[in-house]
Amino acid sequence: MKDVTYVAILGYGTVGGGAAEVLTKNAGRIERRYGKKVEIKYILDLREFPGDPLGDRVVHDFSVIENDPEISIVLEMMGGIHPACDFSAAALRAGKSVVTSNKAVVEHCGAELLSIAAENKVRYLYEASVGGGIPVLNPLIHCITGQNTVTEINGILNGTTNYILTRMREEGLDYDEVLADAQRLGYAEADPSADVDGFDACRKICILAAIASGKMIPMDKVRVRGIREITQEHIAKANEMGARIRLVARAVLPEDGCVCLSVEPYYVRRDNPLYGVDDVFNAVSVTGDSVGEVMFYGKGAGKLPTASAVVADVLDIVARGDSFAADENIMFTVAPEAYSDKLPEKYALSTEQTLGTPVFA
Repeated sequence: MKDVTYVAILGYGTVGGGAAEVLTKNAGRIERRYGKKVEIKYILDLREFPGDPLGDRVVHDFSVIENDPEISIVLEMMGGIHPACDFSAAALRAGKSVVTSNKAVVEHCGAELLSIAAENKVRYLYEASVGGGIPVLNPLIHCITGQNTVTEINGILNGTTNYILTRMREEGLDYDEVLADAQRLGYAEADPSADVDGFDACRKICILAAIASGKMIPMDKVRVRGIREITQEHIAKANEMGARIRLVARAVLPEDGCVCLSVEPYYVRRDNPLYGVDDVFNAVSVTGDSVGEVMFYGKGAGKLPTASAVVADVLDIVARGDSFAADENIMFTVAPEAYSDKLPEKYALSTEQTLGTPVFA
Protein backbone atom coordinates (compact mmCIF):
# COMPACT_ATOMS: atom_id res chain seq x y z
CA MET A 1 0.00 0.00 0.00
CA LYS A 2 1.35 3.45 -0.93
CA ASP A 3 1.81 5.81 2.01
CA VAL A 4 0.52 8.80 0.04
CA THR A 5 -2.47 9.26 -2.25
CA TYR A 6 -1.92 12.23 -4.55
CA VAL A 7 -4.96 14.14 -5.77
CA ALA A 8 -5.59 17.00 -8.17
CA ILE A 9 -8.32 19.61 -7.85
CA LEU A 10 -9.97 20.98 -11.00
CA GLY A 11 -11.43 24.40 -10.21
CA TYR A 12 -10.35 26.43 -7.19
CA GLY A 13 -13.61 28.24 -6.59
CA THR A 14 -15.97 27.92 -3.64
CA VAL A 15 -16.23 24.12 -3.54
CA GLY A 16 -12.69 23.46 -4.80
CA GLY A 17 -11.30 25.76 -2.14
CA GLY A 18 -13.53 24.11 0.43
CA ALA A 19 -12.28 20.64 -0.52
CA ALA A 20 -8.69 21.82 -0.17
CA GLU A 21 -9.54 23.27 3.25
CA VAL A 22 -11.24 20.08 4.46
CA LEU A 23 -8.36 17.89 3.27
CA THR A 24 -5.73 20.20 4.78
CA LYS A 25 -7.28 20.77 8.21
CA ASN A 26 -8.11 17.05 8.60
CA ALA A 27 -4.79 15.74 7.27
CA GLY A 28 -3.76 14.23 10.60
CA ARG A 29 -7.15 12.64 11.22
CA ILE A 30 -7.18 11.15 7.70
CA GLU A 31 -3.69 9.68 8.06
CA ARG A 32 -4.51 8.13 11.45
CA ARG A 33 -7.77 6.61 10.24
CA TYR A 34 -6.74 5.43 6.77
CA GLY A 35 -3.05 4.73 7.30
CA LYS A 36 -1.94 7.04 4.52
CA LYS A 37 -1.72 10.70 3.64
CA VAL A 38 -3.90 12.41 1.05
CA GLU A 39 -1.93 15.22 -0.53
CA ILE A 40 -2.99 17.84 -3.06
CA LYS A 41 -0.35 17.83 -5.80
CA TYR A 42 -2.03 20.07 -8.36
CA ILE A 43 -4.80 22.65 -8.58
CA LEU A 44 -6.04 23.42 -12.08
CA ASP A 45 -7.33 26.95 -12.55
CA LEU A 46 -6.96 29.80 -15.03
CA ARG A 47 -6.06 32.19 -12.22
CA GLU A 48 -3.05 32.62 -9.98
CA PHE A 49 -3.46 32.68 -6.19
CA PRO A 50 -0.58 34.71 -4.76
CA GLY A 51 -0.37 34.37 -0.99
CA ASP A 52 -2.53 31.24 -0.90
CA PRO A 53 -0.85 28.39 1.04
CA LEU A 54 -1.47 26.11 -1.95
CA GLY A 55 -0.66 28.71 -4.58
CA ASP A 56 2.46 26.83 -5.66
CA ARG A 57 0.33 23.83 -6.68
CA VAL A 58 -1.58 25.78 -9.35
CA VAL A 59 -1.21 24.67 -12.97
CA HIS A 60 -3.00 25.91 -16.08
CA ASP A 61 -2.63 22.86 -18.35
CA PHE A 62 -4.78 19.80 -17.66
CA SER A 63 -2.31 17.54 -19.48
CA VAL A 64 0.12 17.97 -16.56
CA ILE A 65 -2.42 16.19 -14.36
CA GLU A 66 -3.53 13.71 -16.99
CA ASN A 67 0.01 12.52 -17.66
CA ASP A 68 1.26 12.34 -14.07
CA PRO A 69 1.12 8.68 -12.96
CA GLU A 70 1.27 9.71 -9.29
CA ILE A 71 -2.19 11.30 -9.44
CA SER A 72 -4.75 8.65 -8.56
CA ILE A 73 -7.83 10.80 -7.83
CA VAL A 74 -9.11 13.90 -9.63
CA LEU A 75 -11.61 16.18 -7.89
CA GLU A 76 -13.69 17.95 -10.56
CA MET A 77 -15.40 21.10 -9.27
CA MET A 78 -15.22 23.35 -12.30
CA GLY A 79 -18.90 24.01 -12.97
CA GLY A 80 -20.55 23.80 -16.38
CA ILE A 81 -20.47 20.84 -18.73
CA HIS A 82 -17.41 21.54 -20.88
CA PRO A 83 -14.49 21.20 -20.43
CA ALA A 84 -15.37 19.50 -17.14
CA CYS A 85 -16.85 16.44 -18.87
CA ASP A 86 -13.92 16.18 -21.27
CA PHE A 87 -11.34 16.44 -18.48
CA SER A 88 -13.23 13.86 -16.40
CA ALA A 89 -13.30 11.40 -19.31
CA ALA A 90 -9.59 11.91 -19.99
CA ALA A 91 -8.71 11.38 -16.33
CA LEU A 92 -10.74 8.15 -16.18
CA ARG A 93 -9.09 6.86 -19.34
CA ALA A 94 -5.72 7.65 -17.76
CA GLY A 95 -6.58 5.31 -14.89
CA LYS A 96 -7.54 7.96 -12.34
CA SER A 97 -10.73 7.89 -10.31
CA VAL A 98 -12.86 11.03 -10.48
CA VAL A 99 -14.95 12.65 -7.77
CA THR A 100 -17.31 15.51 -8.66
CA SER A 101 -19.79 17.96 -7.19
CA ASN A 102 -20.90 18.99 -10.69
CA LYS A 103 -24.57 18.05 -11.14
CA ALA A 104 -24.64 19.38 -14.71
CA VAL A 105 -21.93 16.94 -15.76
CA VAL A 106 -23.53 14.01 -13.92
CA GLU A 107 -26.94 14.67 -15.49
CA HIS A 108 -25.55 15.29 -18.97
CA CYS A 109 -22.53 12.96 -19.17
CA GLY A 110 -22.83 10.66 -16.16
CA ALA A 111 -23.86 7.52 -18.06
CA GLU A 112 -20.88 7.86 -20.40
CA LEU A 113 -18.43 8.64 -17.60
CA LEU A 114 -19.58 5.67 -15.51
CA SER A 115 -19.05 3.42 -18.52
CA ILE A 116 -15.53 4.80 -19.07
CA ALA A 117 -14.76 4.31 -15.37
CA ALA A 118 -15.86 0.68 -15.48
CA GLU A 119 -13.80 0.02 -18.62
CA ASN A 120 -10.70 1.39 -16.90
CA LYS A 121 -11.38 -0.19 -13.50
CA VAL A 122 -11.56 3.11 -11.69
CA ARG A 123 -14.41 4.93 -9.99
CA TYR A 124 -16.64 7.89 -10.78
CA LEU A 125 -18.34 9.21 -7.63
CA TYR A 126 -20.69 12.17 -7.29
CA GLU A 127 -22.24 12.27 -3.80
CA ALA A 128 -21.93 16.06 -3.57
CA SER A 129 -23.83 16.64 -6.83
CA VAL A 130 -27.30 16.22 -5.29
CA GLY A 131 -27.45 16.91 -1.58
CA GLY A 132 -24.40 19.10 -0.99
CA GLY A 133 -23.47 18.10 2.55
CA ILE A 134 -26.40 15.67 2.95
CA PRO A 135 -25.32 12.04 2.49
CA VAL A 136 -28.06 10.74 0.22
CA LEU A 137 -26.55 8.99 -2.81
CA ASN A 138 -24.39 6.52 -0.87
CA PRO A 139 -27.26 5.45 1.41
CA LEU A 140 -29.55 5.21 -1.62
CA ILE A 141 -27.04 3.05 -3.49
CA HIS A 142 -25.71 0.89 -0.67
CA CYS A 143 -28.57 0.74 1.84
CA ILE A 144 -31.77 0.96 -0.19
CA THR A 145 -31.74 0.12 -3.90
CA GLY A 146 -30.11 -3.31 -3.53
CA GLN A 147 -32.98 -4.77 -1.53
CA ASN A 148 -35.84 -2.37 -2.28
CA THR A 149 -37.90 -1.38 -5.26
CA VAL A 150 -37.95 2.39 -4.95
CA THR A 151 -41.40 3.68 -5.85
CA GLU A 152 -41.15 7.37 -5.04
CA ILE A 153 -38.66 10.14 -4.27
CA ASN A 154 -39.78 13.59 -3.11
CA GLY A 155 -37.38 16.35 -2.30
CA ILE A 156 -36.76 19.97 -1.45
CA LEU A 157 -33.55 20.12 -3.42
CA ASN A 158 -32.81 23.83 -3.67
CA GLY A 159 -31.97 25.95 -0.66
CA THR A 160 -32.39 29.29 -2.44
CA THR A 161 -36.02 28.72 -3.34
CA ASN A 162 -36.81 27.27 0.07
CA TYR A 163 -35.28 30.33 1.74
CA ILE A 164 -37.35 32.66 -0.43
CA LEU A 165 -40.60 30.78 0.23
CA THR A 166 -39.90 30.64 3.96
CA ARG A 167 -39.37 34.40 4.24
CA MET A 168 -42.38 35.15 2.07
CA ARG A 169 -44.51 33.13 4.50
CA GLU A 170 -42.95 34.33 7.75
CA GLU A 171 -42.52 38.03 6.92
CA GLY A 172 -45.30 38.68 4.41
CA LEU A 173 -42.82 39.91 1.81
CA ASP A 174 -43.23 39.68 -1.95
CA TYR A 175 -41.03 37.44 -4.10
CA ASP A 176 -38.97 40.28 -5.60
CA GLU A 177 -38.16 41.74 -2.16
CA VAL A 178 -36.92 38.43 -0.77
CA LEU A 179 -34.97 37.58 -3.92
CA ALA A 180 -33.10 40.90 -3.77
CA ASP A 181 -32.22 40.27 -0.13
CA ALA A 182 -31.15 36.69 -0.90
CA GLN A 183 -28.82 38.01 -3.60
CA ARG A 184 -27.35 40.53 -1.16
CA LEU A 185 -26.72 37.77 1.39
CA GLY A 186 -25.18 35.44 -1.19
CA TYR A 187 -27.98 32.87 -1.07
CA ALA A 188 -29.00 33.65 -4.67
CA GLU A 189 -26.89 34.29 -7.76
CA ALA A 190 -27.00 37.53 -9.73
CA ASP A 191 -28.80 35.45 -12.37
CA PRO A 192 -31.07 33.32 -10.18
CA SER A 193 -32.86 31.48 -12.99
CA ALA A 194 -31.26 28.06 -12.39
CA ASP A 195 -32.58 28.13 -8.85
CA VAL A 196 -35.91 29.98 -9.00
CA ASP A 197 -37.04 28.42 -12.29
CA GLY A 198 -36.46 24.90 -10.95
CA PHE A 199 -33.61 23.75 -13.19
CA ASP A 200 -31.14 23.10 -10.36
CA ALA A 201 -33.68 20.90 -8.58
CA CYS A 202 -34.51 19.21 -11.87
CA ARG A 203 -30.93 18.07 -12.45
CA LYS A 204 -30.83 16.65 -8.94
CA ILE A 205 -34.07 14.67 -9.20
CA CYS A 206 -32.92 13.30 -12.56
CA ILE A 207 -29.78 11.95 -10.86
CA LEU A 208 -31.71 10.46 -7.94
CA ALA A 209 -34.20 8.79 -10.28
CA ALA A 210 -31.37 7.41 -12.42
CA ILE A 211 -29.85 5.67 -9.40
CA ALA A 212 -33.22 4.27 -8.34
CA SER A 213 -34.38 3.16 -11.79
CA GLY A 214 -31.23 2.76 -13.89
CA LYS A 215 -32.66 5.29 -16.37
CA MET A 216 -31.37 8.84 -16.77
CA ILE A 217 -34.07 11.13 -18.10
CA PRO A 218 -32.60 14.20 -19.82
CA MET A 219 -33.72 17.27 -17.92
CA ASP A 220 -35.14 18.94 -21.02
CA LYS A 221 -37.83 16.24 -21.02
CA VAL A 222 -39.03 17.04 -17.50
CA ARG A 223 -42.00 19.24 -16.63
CA VAL A 224 -40.53 22.09 -14.58
CA ARG A 225 -42.17 25.15 -13.03
CA GLY A 226 -40.40 27.44 -10.60
CA ILE A 227 -41.47 29.92 -7.93
CA ARG A 228 -41.39 33.30 -9.74
CA GLU A 229 -45.20 33.42 -9.89
CA ILE A 230 -45.78 32.67 -6.21
CA THR A 231 -47.60 35.60 -4.56
CA GLN A 232 -48.89 36.46 -1.12
CA GLU A 233 -52.29 35.25 -2.35
CA HIS A 234 -50.82 31.76 -2.71
CA ILE A 235 -49.22 32.04 0.72
CA ALA A 236 -52.58 33.05 2.23
CA LYS A 237 -54.30 30.10 0.58
CA ALA A 238 -51.64 27.76 1.98
CA ASN A 239 -52.23 29.17 5.45
CA GLU A 240 -55.97 28.59 5.11
CA MET A 241 -55.32 25.00 4.08
CA GLY A 242 -52.90 24.42 6.95
CA ALA A 243 -50.20 23.77 4.34
CA ARG A 244 -46.87 25.29 3.31
CA ILE A 245 -45.64 26.01 -0.20
CA ARG A 246 -42.50 24.08 -1.17
CA LEU A 247 -40.75 23.63 -4.50
CA VAL A 248 -40.97 19.84 -4.70
CA ALA A 249 -38.88 17.72 -7.04
CA ARG A 250 -40.63 14.38 -7.59
CA ALA A 251 -39.80 11.01 -9.07
CA VAL A 252 -42.50 8.35 -9.23
CA LEU A 253 -41.43 4.94 -10.51
CA PRO A 254 -44.49 2.82 -11.42
CA GLU A 255 -44.40 -0.90 -12.08
CA ASP A 256 -44.63 -0.35 -15.86
CA GLY A 257 -41.04 0.94 -15.98
CA CYS A 258 -41.89 4.57 -16.70
CA VAL A 259 -40.08 7.36 -14.89
CA CYS A 260 -42.47 10.15 -13.90
CA LEU A 261 -40.56 13.31 -13.00
CA SER A 262 -41.66 16.83 -12.16
CA VAL A 263 -40.48 19.96 -10.38
CA GLU A 264 -43.16 22.40 -9.25
CA PRO A 265 -44.52 24.25 -6.19
CA TYR A 266 -46.84 22.22 -3.95
CA TYR A 267 -49.16 23.00 -1.10
CA VAL A 268 -47.47 20.49 1.22
CA ARG A 269 -49.69 18.95 3.88
CA ARG A 270 -48.91 19.44 7.56
CA ASP A 271 -48.47 15.69 8.10
CA ASN A 272 -45.82 15.36 5.38
CA PRO A 273 -42.15 15.48 6.55
CA LEU A 274 -41.32 18.15 3.95
CA TYR A 275 -43.76 20.55 5.65
CA GLY A 276 -41.25 21.43 8.38
CA VAL A 277 -38.18 21.97 6.18
CA ASP A 278 -37.48 25.72 6.27
CA ASP A 279 -34.88 28.28 5.17
CA VAL A 280 -31.82 27.02 3.24
CA PHE A 281 -32.28 23.43 4.39
CA ASN A 282 -32.95 20.59 1.95
CA ALA A 283 -34.60 17.21 2.44
CA VAL A 284 -35.02 14.05 0.38
CA SER A 285 -37.73 11.48 1.10
CA VAL A 286 -37.30 8.02 -0.44
CA THR A 287 -39.95 5.30 -0.38
CA GLY A 288 -39.00 1.65 -0.89
CA ASP A 289 -41.23 -1.40 -0.85
CA SER A 290 -39.39 -2.94 2.11
CA VAL A 291 -37.91 -0.02 4.04
CA GLY A 292 -40.95 2.25 3.72
CA GLU A 293 -40.29 6.00 3.80
CA VAL A 294 -36.92 7.37 4.93
CA MET A 295 -35.78 10.99 4.88
CA PHE A 296 -32.40 12.71 4.58
CA TYR A 297 -32.13 16.28 5.87
CA GLY A 298 -29.50 19.00 6.11
CA LYS A 299 -27.84 21.91 4.36
CA GLY A 300 -27.90 21.17 0.66
CA ALA A 301 -25.26 23.70 -0.37
CA GLY A 302 -22.43 25.83 0.94
CA LYS A 303 -18.66 25.71 0.73
CA LEU A 304 -17.79 23.32 3.54
CA PRO A 305 -20.91 21.09 3.58
CA THR A 306 -20.45 20.35 -0.14
CA ALA A 307 -16.69 19.96 0.27
CA SER A 308 -17.30 17.46 3.07
CA ALA A 309 -19.28 15.26 0.67
CA VAL A 310 -16.55 15.54 -1.98
CA VAL A 311 -13.88 14.48 0.50
CA ALA A 312 -16.08 11.61 1.73
CA ASP A 313 -15.99 10.18 -1.80
CA VAL A 314 -12.21 10.65 -1.93
CA LEU A 315 -11.80 8.77 1.33
CA ASP A 316 -14.07 5.98 0.13
CA ILE A 317 -11.67 5.44 -2.75
CA VAL A 318 -8.65 5.69 -0.43
CA ALA A 319 -10.14 3.15 1.99
CA ARG A 320 -10.88 0.59 -0.72
CA GLY A 321 -7.56 1.01 -2.49
CA ASP A 322 -7.23 -1.52 -5.28
CA SER A 323 -9.77 -3.91 -3.73
CA PHE A 324 -12.95 -2.47 -5.23
CA ALA A 325 -14.67 -4.10 -8.18
CA ALA A 326 -15.42 -2.11 -11.33
CA ASP A 327 -19.11 -2.97 -11.00
CA GLU A 328 -19.26 -0.79 -7.88
CA ASN A 329 -19.87 2.08 -10.29
CA ILE A 330 -23.68 2.08 -10.23
CA MET A 331 -24.58 2.22 -13.90
CA PHE A 332 -27.49 3.89 -15.64
CA THR A 333 -28.40 4.55 -19.25
CA VAL A 334 -29.85 7.61 -20.94
CA ALA A 335 -33.50 6.73 -21.54
CA PRO A 336 -35.65 9.65 -22.71
CA GLU A 337 -38.29 7.22 -23.96
CA ALA A 338 -39.01 6.11 -20.38
CA TYR A 339 -40.22 9.56 -19.31
CA SER A 340 -43.88 10.17 -18.57
CA ASP A 341 -45.53 13.32 -17.23
CA LYS A 342 -48.74 11.48 -16.34
CA LEU A 343 -49.01 9.70 -13.02
CA PRO A 344 -50.95 6.44 -12.88
CA GLU A 345 -54.25 7.02 -11.08
CA LYS A 346 -53.26 5.30 -7.84
CA TYR A 347 -50.15 7.47 -7.52
CA ALA A 348 -52.09 10.64 -8.29
CA LEU A 349 -54.54 9.84 -5.48
CA SER A 350 -51.73 8.92 -3.10
CA THR A 351 -49.95 12.20 -3.85
CA GLU A 352 -52.93 14.26 -2.77
CA GLN A 353 -53.40 12.21 0.39
CA THR A 354 -49.76 12.17 1.52
CA LEU A 355 -47.91 15.10 -0.12
CA GLY A 356 -50.48 17.69 -1.15
CA THR A 357 -51.61 19.43 -4.32
CA PRO A 358 -49.73 21.46 -6.92
CA VAL A 359 -50.05 25.22 -6.53
CA PHE A 360 -50.64 25.65 -10.26
CA ALA A 361 -52.90 22.64 -10.79
